[in-house]
Amino acid sequence: MTYAHHTAAPRQSGILARLHGFRDTLQTVMQQRAVYTRTVQELQALSNRELADLGIHRSEIPRIAAEAAFKA
Repeated sequence: MTYAHHTAAPRQSGILARLHGFRDTLQTVMQQRAVYTRTVQELQALSNRELADLGIHRSEIPRIAAEAAFKA
């Protein structure tokens, strides 16, 4: 008869795991913020006519940038 023994790699616990989680969260937030900022800058650089051609009003830029950054 054959037996299989599975040993899982030890998971990080305590403060080290929390620090890694914090680092990962911070990295994600920074990337999202960069996408938001870049999107706002690019859309604000367009003229009102160019925005109208895209069906966007200037007041919608923050919402559109937030969707691009945080719902992607």
